[in-house]
Formats: sequence, C-alpha cells, structure tokens
Amino acid sequence: LPHTRDRCQTPSVKGISTTVGQHSGEQVLEDLEMPLERRPMETLFQEQPKTGNQYLEDTLLRSYLKTHLPPKVLEEVHQDLERFGNRLLTKIQPLGWECELNPPVFRQFDAWGRRVDRIDTCSAWRRMKEISAEEGLIAEAYERRYSNWSRLYQAVKLYLFSASSGGFNCPLAMTDGAAKVIESLGIPASLKSAFDRLTSRDPKKFWTSGQWMTERRGGSDVADGTETVARRQPDGTYRLYGFKWFTSAADSDVALTLARIADAEGQCPQGSRGLSLFFLRVRDEEGKLNNIQVQRLKDKLGTRQMATAELWLQGARAELISAEGRGVASISNMLSITRIHNVISAVASMRRMISLSREYARRRVAFGKLLKDHPLHVQTIARMVVQWRGAFLLLMEVVRLLGLAETNLASEQDQLLLRLLIPVAKLYTGKQATAVAVEAMESFGGQGYMEDTGVPVILRDTLVLSIWEGTTNILSLDVLRSLAKSQGRVMAVFLSTVQEKLELVSGTAGLAPAVQRVREATGSLAQFLEKVGPEPAVTMELAARDLSYSLARIYTGALLMEHAARPGASSTDTCAALRWCNQELCPVAAESGSGSYRAGAALQDSALVYGDS
Repeated sequence: LPHTRDRCQTPSVKGISTTVGQHSGEQVLEDLEMPLERRPMETLFQEQPKTGNQYLEDTLLRSYLKTHLPPKVLEEVHQDLERFGNRLLTKIQPLGWECELNPPVFRQFDAWGRRVDRIDTCSAWRRMKEISAEEGLIAEAYERRYSNWSRLYQAVKLYLFSASSGGFNCPLAMTDGAAKVIESLGIPASLKSAFDRLTSRDPKKFWTSGQWMTERRGGSDVADGTETVARRQPDGTYRLYGFKWFTSAADSDVALTLARIADAEGQCPQGSRGLSLFFLRVRDEEGKLNNIQVQRLKDKLGTRQMATAELWLQGARAELISAEGRGVASISNMLSITRIHNVISAVASMRRMISLSREYARRRVAFGKLLKDHPLHVQTIARMVVQWRGAFLLLMEVVRLLGLAETNLASEQDQLLLRLLIPVAKLYTGKQATAVAVEAMESFGGQGYMEDTGVPVILRDTLVLSIWEGTTNILSLDVLRSLAKSQGRVMAVFLSTVQEKLELVSGTAGLAPAVQRVREATGSLAQFLEKVGPEPAVTMELAARDLSYSLARIYTGALLMEHAARPGASSTDTCAALRWCNQELCPVAAESGSGSYRAGAALQDSALVYGDS
C-alpha cells in the first residue's frame, strides 16, 4: 500500500460530540457550547498496514524450498532471496507505485507536426527493466545454474517481484515466452543475438519482447481471426501488412507475431495451417519504428502502468522463424510460458492481498477490539489463505515439472501431466485470484475502496488474469484437447499420480478425512469419464469448465496433503489440507448427476439466456 488517508475531521453538532478519544470535562462542555461551529478536534485515523520482507514473511514458500531443493542450492537461493526481499521492500515497491501514478503517454506528432508515434514511459518503468536484467528474472531460467531447479527458482523470484513490479511482470512474461520459442527452435544463428539479449543480465543489452497475436476479428480464435499478410522479399526477409488490435507492452524491443504468407498471386492459405511465425525488431538502430504506426493506446480497466496499443503494420520487416504454416505449433511454447506467468501473477496477487488484510486486522480497532480478535473476520481471511496455499503448491508443481522437461529429466508421464496442468492451473488460479482480491478489498471496509490506498490497483490488475492468455472457457476446451489428443493417457497419468500421493500420505495422522475425500472424488471423476465416453461432443463441451475445476481441486488437494505429510510439517499445513478437501472436489460429477450436460441442456441454456429477449 502506498499510503492511506490518515486524517478525517467531521463538524460537531450541538449536543453531540463527534470526537474520538477521551476528553476532559471542560472540553466536553466547551464542545456543547459551540453549535455548528468549526473547532479543533482530535484526529480520527487508521493505521496503515505495512508488509516487511516478503520472502522472510512467507513461511509456506520457505518451507517448500527447504523440502524440495538440494541443500547446496537452498543455501545459495536463500541468501539471494533474502537480499531480493529487502530490495523489493526498499527500492522496487516505491517504483511500482510510481509506475501506477505515471502511466505511458502516446505522442503521435512532434511540435512541428511530424508524425513520430512515440510512447513515453516513466523513469520508474524504465528502471524496472534494468532491475529485471540485474536480478536475472529471465536469465535465471536459461543459464540453468541449478539444473532442473533453475526454472523453479526463477518462478519464485517472479512470484516475489510480481505484486511490486508496477505491471512489468507482463513484458517479462512475453520476453520469457519469446526466449523459450527461440530456444525450442535450436537458437538459429540469425536469432542468436536476440536470444542473448532476451536472456541478458546486462541492463544495457537486455531486450523485452511483445506477443502480437490478437487482431480485430478474434482474440483466442487466431485461426480465423488473423488477417495479417506476409510478403516475401528478394533478400529472403518478409514485409508484414496488417492491424494488431491488442499489443501489450508496445514499448518492447522485439516481437513475435503470426501472419499468412501470400503466394505469387497474392493469395493466402486460411485456417490455422496457413499461419506462420515471425520475429521482428520494433525499431531500427536509430530508434525509428519499423514501418509501424501506433493508432492509439488502449484505455484499460487495469494494468494501466503498461502501454497496450493498436498497431498498423505497413510493411514491417520481419524474419520467418517457423516452417511455413507451422506458426501455431511454434508459438505454443510461448503460450505455455506466458500462461505459467499468469499463474505466478495470480498467486502473487493473492499473497499480497492476504498479507495486507492480515496486517490491517492487527491494527484496526472496531467495536472495541482489534479485527484479529473478531472470529468471523479471521475466518474470512483464513478461507482466503487456504485458496492461496493451494494455488501456490499447484504453481510450484507446474514449474517443477517444467524444470524437469527443460533439462531432459522429465519422464513421458511428467510431460503429459505438465501439458494438462498448465491450462488447469491458469484457468483455476485466475478465478481464485479474482475472488480473493474482492474478498480482501472488503476486509478493509471503506478504506479498501479508496484509490490512494492502492487496494483498488491490485484488484483491477488481478481481474485481467482470467482473460489474458485464454479465458476460462477457452482453456477448459484446451484441457479437453489435451485429453483427446493423448487418447486417454493424460487422464490415466493424472489419476495414477493422485493415487500415488494418496498412498504416501495415507498413514499421516490427522489427514484421514482429506485422504478419503480425495479418493472418493477421483473415483467419481473416473466414473464420469467412463460414462460420458460414448456421449456426443456437446456433452463434453458443456462439462469442460466443471471438469477443469475438478482436476484443479483434486490435484491441489493431493499437493496440500503431500506438503502436510512431510517431516516437520505444522498444524497449519494439516488444517489447510483438511479445509481444502472439505469443499466439493469433483463438481463435474455433481453437475452430471443433476442433468446439466444431458441432451437438450444446451437448448435449455439458450432459452434461459435469450428466451425473453
């Protein structure tokens, strides 16, 4: 929180003292003799909640690292994270607030009427870019100093950085995704310099990348929504022509984008197989735009610290980096990384809001006692904590698997599980973060609704997390694709992995109710999948969201129990696992029993939505 409004004075009315605190008898009499007259008052104020070193205060994070990291790695990582936590508190957090107060400005013309299309960002935003390089927030994942743990370590630093970053976590997500794509292509010679810059620790060399996919006709529907045309040039490069409707971090140095390659007659293949992937520099060495015109900056609900623009590509010079028609397949690595970053942002948002709510409850007095002494208030925060703890462990599981895959240590089962968990984690944590942010705002009462407390900023920036990188429904359908493409192997791996975790924790005292609930939920899930096997495709589509939620809740329950069963676990760990598993873990089975997916359900849904219109 940047600051709170800490003084509030109200006029006095004859016979009523509106002051707070103890007064002498003489002062009270004086008050009564001053009807409707302004007078000196004691101040009414609320103490500002303050957070400390976010690494040292995060006992869940520290216990996870202690449990999983090799001792030598843990020793080095601990020292760096403690240092980073102090830097976040003293240097980075103030910069983040400065980014919020000074959003980017679009200058279309200079003083002499020449078109310049310049996006001016504040000095704090530019400093965030330098800090990102200095801290190795992208480099850490690609240097692989800690082998398969490097990716997890990078995710931890991003998790700590996210809520203080002033929105700079978004360009970092796309930069990481671009580096991943280039690495997956074998780092071609033509892209070696770009890769080195995207993963550099030198602020003077570090580049950020955009991800230009959304066009006027479609967001997630890139197959039918992409109209940008690529025309081959004699030197082997391409010129791009088209309109990009939504380009985040438009001030980035480079971008990856999709386009359709025109043949000699100017015709372009349609559908997803007609899309190819291109790399381009946004500006030349002199800082001039690469035949790009900025139409305007988007007026967004949140993430106002970051420039999001509409761009005309009017012959932008670009390099084809995928095989022709393989653009979607090539950019899939970028989408996986940016979706994981979305999960990081969601978990970080929950952590920050809970931290502030918890601290405020220690300071705020209402009805004669601190908020922390009101059982209902503490219960409300506790429910948020359970959501955050589950989301955190799901995030750690995803990046742990990614680290194994990137160092060729992942089994086939690990890779299948990773493919499933990325969309599941992204869609579920996006929803969790929104719910927690709203509940946490309410925990501050009216102060939570005040702009200058900073709480509304966190809420606004959180709301986008269920939209960016695929909405909940889009990702639910992606979950179905992963199940279908693997011909049942993904689900078999999921169920067997959960079963293995249950066997490991089944003898742990206090966890028996949770073990039983997860075991029953996995049985219900298996029965549902067997039952709907021969059903029409529309049945699975209607069930997609509930199925994804079921996967998230069941797997997260198993992770919470696993954490609670480790040596040295606390009663808090056990309590969190029990409470998580006390919810409906398999909503898809429950809804199936009520007939929500049966034949005709889609028609009933349509009648409810449009019947009276």
